[in-house]
Amino acid sequence: MKAAVVGANGVEIQDVPKPEPKADEVLIKVLAASLNRADLGIASGARHGSIGGVGARLGLECAGEVEAVGAAVKGIKAGDRVMGSAAGGYAEYAVTDAGRVSRIPANNMTFEQAACYPVALQTMHNAVITAGRMKKGESVLIQGASSGVGLMGMQIAKLMGASIVMGTSTHAGRRARLKEFGCDLAIDTTDAQWPEKVKAATGGKGVDLIVDQVSGGVANQNMDACAILGRIVNVGRLGGNTGAFNFDLHALKRIDYIGVTFRTRSPEEVREIVRLMRADLWDAVEAGKLTLPIDKTFPLNKVVDALEMMKANQHFGKIVLTV
Repeated sequence: MKAAVVGANGVEIQDVPKPEPKADEVLIKVLAASLNRADLGIASGARHGSIGGVGARLGLECAGEVEAVGAAVKGIKAGDRVMGSAAGGYAEYAVTDAGRVSRIPANNMTFEQAACYPVALQTMHNAVITAGRMKKGESVLIQGASSGVGLMGMQIAKLMGASIVMGTSTHAGRRARLKEFGCDLAIDTTDAQWPEKVKAATGGKGVDLIVDQVSGGVANQNMDACAILGRIVNVGRLGGNTGAFNFDLHALKRIDYIGVTFRTRSPEEVREIVRLMRADLWDAVEAGKLTLPIDKTFPLNKVVDALEMMKANQHFGKIVLTV
């Protein structure tokens, strides 16, 4: 089968063996896959959990039709239209744990649209609701809100009863579109006074929950913008893996600073994350209340161009590959 693989000289399409599902796995005939920031690191040769280096297959999520299921799999059968998080999803076929797979809603959702959902739903439900412990009526700020995951985070917060949802972007055009996805106040973090705007919007209290996809240079500003006893969930590090950290401000505000990643989670933990997400959000997914825009679609053999578009950081929402 054809798959996007990290070669000695960069990403390339190679002929590789078709995977076989283990007892608790599903084999998907991939029809669409979507890009995520982590793919850029893998493409550069870095490791992402157990994946990485020359020979690594790219992709973290896909949608398609079930080709076969393992002997222990129940509730999913050959021919089902599905989406799921799946390592090596930039390929004609991918295998993944059955607990990561969901049927595509029968609401005219295309495979391209479906491929955009798994990582965003799993990541942001976990960050906002489970790790972030958001309660109805609380305020929420999503750092890096114009990404697919960020757009989903704002929608989840609004759906689950946040009083005010804020999102950040350094791009004026993208900030203008955030309100389409549940944002009440768009923040420009190139303005050094942005924490004051957050505090003003929350009556001087500060924001209850920040889901941070940027980290790096915004860590201290996040704490400035945060309420006493607020929570900051560290989801991504688009602004850098390290940075200054005001330990005294952290202590004064008694902030819970929570790190999350799928890289160190067991299959059982991921299954539970997916189960909780479905319990809270699947009715909204089926009703079309949670949406993600597709900025551009590329065929699989143009995967390098797709990765370059993501690296340039000029997209709004998701970039998709068709297979």
